[in-house]
Amino acid sequence: MHNHHRLFGALALVLLVLAACQPAVTLTISTESSPIPSDTPEVTSTPSAEGTNWWDEAVFYEIFVRSFKDSDGDGIGDFQGIIQQLDYLNDGDPNTTDDLGINAIWLMPIYPSPSYHGYDVTDYQDVNPDYGTLEDFQQLLEECHARGIRVIIDFVINHTSDKHPWFQAALDPASPYHEYYVWSETKPAGMGPLGQESWFKAPNGKYYYAVFWSGMPDLNYNNPKVTEEIYAATQFWLDKGVDGFRVDAARYLFEDGEVLQDANSTLKWFQDWRAFYKQINPQAFTVGEVWTDTQNIARYGTPDGLDSLFIFDLADAFLNGLLTGNAAIPLKSYKDAIAYFPDYSFSTFLSNHDQTRVMTALNEQEIKAKAAAFMYLTGPGIPFIYYGEEIGMTGNKPDEMLRTPMQWSAEANAGFSSGTPWEAINQGWEQTNVAVQAAKPDSLLNWYKELIHLREANPTLRIGSFVPLNSNCKEVYAVLREYEGETLLSLANLSLRPVQNCSLNLRTSDLSGSYQAEALWGELLFEQISFAADGSLDKFIVAPELAGGETAVLRLVRP
Repeated sequence: MHNHHRLFGALALVLLVLAACQPAVTLTISTESSPIPSDTPEVTSTPSAEGTNWWDEAVFYEIFVRSFKDSDGDGIGDFQGIIQQLDYLNDGDPNTTDDLGINAIWLMPIYPSPSYHGYDVTDYQDVNPDYGTLEDFQQLLEECHARGIRVIIDFVINHTSDKHPWFQAALDPASPYHEYYVWSETKPAGMGPLGQESWFKAPNGKYYYAVFWSGMPDLNYNNPKVTEEIYAATQFWLDKGVDGFRVDAARYLFEDGEVLQDANSTLKWFQDWRAFYKQINPQAFTVGEVWTDTQNIARYGTPDGLDSLFIFDLADAFLNGLLTGNAAIPLKSYKDAIAYFPDYSFSTFLSNHDQTRVMTALNEQEIKAKAAAFMYLTGPGIPFIYYGEEIGMTGNKPDEMLRTPMQWSAEANAGFSSGTPWEAINQGWEQTNVAVQAAKPDSLLNWYKELIHLREANPTLRIGSFVPLNSNCKEVYAVLREYEGETLLSLANLSLRPVQNCSLNLRTSDLSGSYQAEALWGELLFEQISFAADGSLDKFIVAPELAGGETAVLRLVRP
């Protein structure tokens, strides 16, 4: 711990969300203030045993290679740059706490591409020369694995670039590649599944389907040859040693008549693909971008589908809870997610490359950013951190502004490059950077470090049961977590104002008798908490006052 940091200090929560190749979404802020419905079951999960899969213990870090670290002065981040900064993420020594504590990374697209973002792929079995060579990538994998860091890569399999050799050949109707894509002799009526234009005229006079952009024509998965190509790419990267894939735009693979998203054929394809990649590596991990409601997302999950999925409803609920000071919103959404994913196989995040950065969404209020980190790093699910989130980088649309270079120091170009960066450095980088924050014990960066190490040291925070408590104060987030006889109580005041005499209530639990509290995080202490014989808790006053944003994780132990 840092000397001047409150022994696991204060604050509350938040969560944004979104993912690649999706349109902008307007977040609806709820002002609903009702408590958690009393008829909702108190115990909502039966998590799997610790260590079943490596991702159960993972904290991921999303990296846009182009913007992370430039090693050769050309202004573009690269594989060697990531290698140079690996000790920042994880130095490989479990006895140190100066590193961030990351044990898994997600690399945004690394393939050859004509664009800066890389989601228009021109070769599934090579790397972008801007980032280095396949040998450089292999070295990155080896360096990561030596530190205990797993590596997954973005798998952009719904579409290719219109510059891909397949599509260029497909312009000839006589080519076998023609059927790699979706064509029409005339322009079909209607719009795409997102309400957008999705049919575009090709130089050959025919129309091709592209759900996101004319430069990214959709692949035709009704053609078995396409699946063969994607299977070959899967084999290629797993043989290289990657630990899995983040699947981009997963809900759009098949177009079954007028069904343009979430087709049954898409679900079946992922089931077959799972059997394929698990044969190659049973511990290969997949996480899907399925941008829809939680119930629909769950159709893509285990035991037959993708290993994990980002939960967008939950992310919105965390943000709404923090913005409105209403704990019922995130608590209910957490419970809904767990109902569909009782093994906690869902993934959580605060922001990514398609979404307003958290610090900007929170009006650059560090206390709220800390609260956000507290929530998702002490809650169930698999957390994903977007690069720069941990130092409070800002950014809003357009997309380039969400993907600006990492701010390492107050040196020229924020220490990102000795040359001219591909994109301008964010304003305020002289104060908002890794070097400055590493030297401040109470910084956002050190807050993240301590939370991640707390999560790593306490399995109960990762896989313990999840029991929400009701409170007479709508601002109070309260959850009991239990695993192998250990019980933790997580508390947070979601508002920025103090609240007084807030009580906790629980209808039933597996607890009974009196307990004392030991602080794992924060300074909130009380002499005793007592549960009735049936496990109920009635009007327990947590403290005379909870400060604005105050948080705590308490271990309940018998006297």
